[in-house]
Amino acid sequence: MNGSAFRGRTAIVGVGQSAFYKHGGSPDSEFRLTLDAVLAACTDAGLDPRKIDGFTSFNFDRNDPSRMAAALGLPELRYANMFWGGGGGGAAAVANAAAAILAGFATCVVVYRGLAQGQHGRYGDGLSIGAYGRDAAYVAPYGLMTPAQWYAMRVTRFMHDHNIQPDALRAISRASYHHAQLNPHALMYGRPLTDDKYDQSRWIVEPFRLYDCCMENDCAGAVIVVAAEEAPHYRQAPAYILGAAQGSEYRNQARIHNAPNYGSASFTTVAPRLFAQAGVKPSEVDVAQSYENFTGGVLMSLIEHGFCSPEEANEFFIIENLTAPSGQLPLNTSGGNLAEAYIHGMGQIMEAVRQVQGRSTAQVPDVEISFVSSGPMVSPCSNMLLGGATTL
Repeated sequence: MNGSAFRGRTAIVGVGQSAFYKHGGSPDSEFRLTLDAVLAACTDAGLDPRKIDGFTSFNFDRNDPSRMAAALGLPELRYANMFWGGGGGGAAAVANAAAAILAGFATCVVVYRGLAQGQHGRYGDGLSIGAYGRDAAYVAPYGLMTPAQWYAMRVTRFMHDHNIQPDALRAISRASYHHAQLNPHALMYGRPLTDDKYDQSRWIVEPFRLYDCCMENDCAGAVIVVAAEEAPHYRQAPAYILGAAQGSEYRNQARIHNAPNYGSASFTTVAPRLFAQAGVKPSEVDVAQSYENFTGGVLMSLIEHGFCSPEEANEFFIIENLTAPSGQLPLNTSGGNLAEAYIHGMGQIMEAVRQVQGRSTAQVPDVEISFVSSGPMVSPCSNMLLGGATTL
């Protein structure tokens, strides 16, 4: 394991989350939920909140760092940063925090995401084209008005090109729901998913059924990043940042569904850079947390990261391979966006940390390397590898 100069020089030492609510269910503001998550992360790390001197987030988070610094009583705010890319920015926001520490801009950076869809609008609302408004005249007349419809086209192309069967999507969904039954904080805790229940659920847009689609929630999450030499001083075992990459392919988001590599999760050029930076092979990863706006994005993301080839997908994506503790690649072990809560992918980052620390509700034995991918099928997307002390 060689990797780059970035490798292992920073670590995540605390994770925190607010209460999770169905969209519209939170009695508290989005800002309050975000502060709750930050304070929970501080408690988790054993950190005085006044030691924080930086914030990073992504996708135009509405929770202003200066306002949070005032609410938390920080003596000084030294760094504030935002990353583009929707849910694709989660791992990149952690990378930005690590870069700020390595550059000397800050010493203790909180990466956060607060999202109250009940208060500020649902991402799945077909009446709100949102950031895709410039394409509306071209796609809306043909019924392409929601994220599920946009992304279903890319997934359908990929599955057709490689003869991948719908059972692969069902296995991804069932893995998330299986792990949620072990996580009392998950919104789908106590609501298991069987093959029959999945198969009988209504179509949203082919190839996605109801249980292929992420939830819409009011919630927040946060993690705390510090320099590696400081990390052992905190309450939890450090999860060292081995590598992080961001970007996308050539003309990945060409307008009007005109990308040359159309059936893609956007990781074909980003994935090799991640593993090269970390000095890690896909075969060395113990557990994976893959952002799932829809199950098809997970399918393409894991294939593009080299966990299996397209030709192996029908054999690889089975429930036995994707579940803890003994699966070949346990996936989304807290329940993920499908079954824990949709925090725009912050849940996956927090769970990747917990797996390295040995305290997941669906713990994989002897985890050394934990993988995160953020935001398939968007641009820019990002990814990350975390490791325990034995990986340094």
